Amino acid sequence: MNKPIFKILNIFIFALVLSLTSCKENEQAVVKTVTEPVVELKITTPAPSPLGKVSQRVGLTDIDIEYSRPGVKGRTIFGDLVSYGKTWRTGANANTKVTFSSDVTIDGQTLKAGSYGLYSVPNKDTWEVMFYSDSDKSGVPRDWDDNKIAAKTTVKVESMPMNIESFTISFDDVTSTSVVIGLIWEKTYVGIKLEVPTDQLVSETIDAVMAASPKSGDYYNAAIYYSQQDKDIEKANEWMEKAMSMIEKPGFWQLRQQSLIYAKMGDKDKAIATAKKSLEGAKASKNDAYIKMNTESLKEWGAM
Repeated sequence: MNKPIFKILNIFIFALVLSLTSCKENEQAVVKTVTEPVVELKITTPAPSPLGKVSQRVGLTDIDIEYSRPGVKGRTIFGDLVSYGKTWRTGANANTKVTFSSDVTIDGQTLKAGSYGLYSVPNKDTWEVMFYSDSDKSGVPRDWDDNKIAAKTTVKVESMPMNIESFTISFDDVTSTSVVIGLIWEKTYVGIKLEVPTDQLVSETIDAVMAASPKSGDYYNAAIYYSQQDKDIEKANEWMEKAMSMIEKPGFWQLRQQSLIYAKMGDKDKAIATAKKSLEGAKASKNDAYIKMNTESLKEWGAM
């Protein structure tokens, strides 16, 4: 091969390599442009009435409330900022939303599981409180429909000695079967009592587990529930004895529960014998609470 041709060939190869390198760099530049989104700057400021969320489990029912929390800020609230006799969103901004995981009862009315808008009509001495089936509204609906009121009740206003600056929703007087939802602002307290179907839910769970493959703990828990809720004590005893037969060495706390079931059945001899075993175990474990409980029961049953 002569030198001119060799020189031309080298130039061609160099140009080809340079071209391929340039294409790859351009491709990387394009990919980089596509994969790096432009971040849009946005100014955020705190809301005058900040969002609040509160939750509570009542028995086996979960209650969640979302609401905005306006402040007094030196104003007169009820009868002025919030007019008497007019429907209020029970908060600020969007309406207050209440969500129930199971059916609940308010003033004898059943509210199905789900979400509701919480509206109220404040007056000086009483409030009318309404659970509205359309739960996602910005304030009071312009197309208000009484047919969408799932439940309503009239609640007495209670005056408080102190001033509450921010509108507050609380869960008060919580038991395994009921709760009071408190609406608190300025010096006003309004309590809405709700009842939950705890016994129904527990019974459904017990039935389902017992129909499947119950373990010792299932029999034990079912027995205690039936005993404490004054249900079928014979069934409670049957389940407790089944549980104990499945446990290699029952704990003193378990023997304590069994002794109480025997006592409730009227079998004092078994109650005393079992309580003595529980007391012995509690002393060995230096558990003062169970020592005290067993000692008191044995005295009550005439064994000490």
